[in-house]
Amino acid sequence: MTILSWNEIKDRALKFSKEWADTHNEEADAKPFLDAFFNVFGITRKRVGTFEHKVKKIDDANGYIDLLWKGVILIEMKSRGKNLERGKRK
Repeated sequence: MTILSWNEIKDRALKFSKEWADTHNEEADAKPFLDAFFNVFGITRKRVGTFEHKVKKIDDANGYIDLLWKGVILIEMKSRGKNLERGKRK
């Protein structure tokens, strides 16, 4: 894995933010969005994280989190305008 300079990460982050500024549909955009997000840092998402990781919710029901990189990051995404409280309860 190549280590990127802070300037390269900054340039990639600016490009990423412009490319994804109008995104609003979680179901259609979550996976390509996260792949592009990890690419900002020179990380291949497939090597580090899994999509739709099964979890047990507080009410004992099964649920899924959008991405898990064990020991590093858990990502739960919501479409623009959606209530974020539902995601917190997972």
